Amino acid sequence: MSLVTYLHVALTTRLAELRRDGERGDSPVPTAVIIFGLVFVATVVTGVALAKANDWMNAIPGHKNPQ
Repeated sequence: MSLVTYLHVALTTRLAELRRDGERGDSPVPTAVIIFGLVFVATVVTGVALAKANDWMNAIPGHKNPQ
């Protein structure tokens, strides 16, 4: 019976410590916003690079698109 009492006291003490700790980490919303922002910036950079590459390729004399 003392083992059950010990486990009960240890569990309630640990739960009380967890409830007291106010710093529980960051919510997922700011993380999702940051990820969305990074994906948006990566898409813009890729689009700009693709446009620059196409302009550079079209500036080559006698250029033909691959078929």
